[in-house]
Amino acid sequence: MSHVEAVKDGEQPLGDALTGCVGSACHFITLCPVATEWQRMVASAALLPAGSLGTGTTAQNKEVLSMVMRDDALRSRGATGRQRAGAGFWTRQGIVPNLRWGFVALTLFMTGDGIESGFLSPYLADQGFGPGRTSLLWSVYGLVVALAAWLSGALAEAFGPRQVMITGFGIWVAFEVAFLVALAQGNFTLMLISFGIRGLGYPLFSYGFLVWLAMDTPEQVMGKAVGWYWFFFVLGLGVISSYYAGAVIPLIGEFATLASSLVFVGVGGAMLFFLVKARRSGPGESGLKDPATSVRSVLSAFTVIAELPKVGIGGIVRVINTLGFYAFVVFLGTFMIHDVGLSTSEWQTVWGTLTLTNVLANVVFGYVADKIGRIHTVAWFGGFLCAVSVPAFYYVPELFGANFWVILAVGIVYGAGLSGFVPLSAIMPALAPHRIGGAVAVLNLGAGVSQFLGPVVAGLVSPVGVAGTLWIITGVHVVGIALTYCLRDGSSTAKEQSTLTHELTERTAP
Repeated sequence: MSHVEAVKDGEQPLGDALTGCVGSACHFITLCPVATEWQRMVASAALLPAGSLGTGTTAQNKEVLSMVMRDDALRSRGATGRQRAGAGFWTRQGIVPNLRWGFVALTLFMTGDGIESGFLSPYLADQGFGPGRTSLLWSVYGLVVALAAWLSGALAEAFGPRQVMITGFGIWVAFEVAFLVALAQGNFTLMLISFGIRGLGYPLFSYGFLVWLAMDTPEQVMGKAVGWYWFFFVLGLGVISSYYAGAVIPLIGEFATLASSLVFVGVGGAMLFFLVKARRSGPGESGLKDPATSVRSVLSAFTVIAELPKVGIGGIVRVINTLGFYAFVVFLGTFMIHDVGLSTSEWQTVWGTLTLTNVLANVVFGYVADKIGRIHTVAWFGGFLCAVSVPAFYYVPELFGANFWVILAVGIVYGAGLSGFVPLSAIMPALAPHRIGGAVAVLNLGAGVSQFLGPVVAGLVSPVGVAGTLWIITGVHVVGIALTYCLRDGSSTAKEQSTLTHELTERTAP
C-alpha cells in the first residue's frame, strides 16, 4: 500500500521524513537476538484508522492534546520555561518523560546480560567443560530465549508491561545466582537448568519495555521512540558489555566479571522500580488486550506462512542473518584465545568493535537500500559480505597469526555484513500488506530460531573442525542470497517499492 493509498483509506501516514530521520536511522539495528516482537505492536499502532473522539478528534490528536495538557500542568505548578522546553524536546524525540529513565534501565540491564557473551565459552573450556557441553548449554538457553521473546509481547499486552518487566528482572537475578553457584561447584546439570531458565529474563524485561513504549508514546513520534529503544538495547548488549569485560577481566578474573553482571542488572531493576512510572490514562485507555486476543496475534505467524509462502522464505533468511553470530558466541572466542593466541581482552575488543560497527553500518545500509533496492542490499551487502568474512576468521589468522589489527578488520567487515540484512524488516511487511502483524511475527520467530540453531551449528566443531564449521556457515549464507531473490514482489512498481521502504522502516525495525 502506497503512502497516498494509506491516506485515502483513513490510515495515519508517517510524520515528516526530515523530522523522523533520526528515528529512521536508529531503526536499522539487526543484531538483536529474537528482536522483532515489538514490530507487531508498532505496525498496529502506526496503522490505526482515524476515529472520532467527541467531535472528530483522532486518537493521534488526542495524544497531542495530552502532551499539551501535560505542559499546561507543568506551567500551573510553576515550572520554569526551561523545564517545559526540556520535556517537550524529549517528547518530540520519542522519549516521553515517564519512560525516560527506562532507556537507561534497559541499557544497564542489557549490559549485565551481555557481559558473558564474548568469553563464557572459552572460560568454560578452561574449567574442563568440553565443546559438546558448552554447545548444549547455549542451545538450551537459545531455545528458551526464543520462546520467551515470541511470547513476551503478548504477555505484556495482557498483564501489563511493568509486571512483565519485574517478572523478567526477578527471574534473571535469581537464576544468575543459581548459575554462578553451580559454576563454582562444577555442577553441569544445575548450570544447564539455571542458565536455561535465566533465558526467560531478558526477553520479558527488554521486550516488555518495548510494549510499554508502544502504549505510552504518541503515535507521531513512535518511530523515533523505537529507534532509540534499539540503539540503547544494542549499546548495552553488544558494545558496553564487551568493552567492559575486556577491561576488567585482567584485573578481577572471569568469574568475578560474570558476578559483576548482577550489579548492572540490579541497578537497572532498581531504576524500573523507582524511576519508571506508568502514564496516567483515562478510562479505557490502558492499552491492554485480553489474553486470548494476544495469543491469537502470536499464532498468526503460522497462518500467514500458509497463505503467503514468501513470508516463510523471508523468515528463513532472517534465521540465516544471525545464525553465524550466535554460533560464534559458542566457539569463536575459544578458537581465537586458545588456538590463535589472542588474549581475552583483545578478543573482547574485537567482539565489541564488531557489534559497534554493526550499529553504525545499520544507518548506512538503510540509505543504500533506498538507492539500489532492498533485495540487492540484503543479498549482496548482507549475504555476500557475511559469506566472504566468515571463512576469513580462520584463514586470516592462518596467514598472519595472532595479529590483533588484521583480525579486528575481519570483525569489522562481518559486523557490517550483518547490517546488510536491515531492509528485510521492510521487505517482509511489504509482502503481506494486509497481514503486517503476522509478517513481523515471522521475523520474530526467525530471530529466535537463529539464536537456538546457532549453538547447534557450533556443535559441528567437534566432528568437522573450526574451518569446516565456518565453511558450512558460509554455504548457508550463499543459499540465503538465492532465497533473498525469491522475495521479489513483481506486483509493485519501483516507485511504490521506494515509498514502502520509507514507510515500513519507520514502522518496523530489524
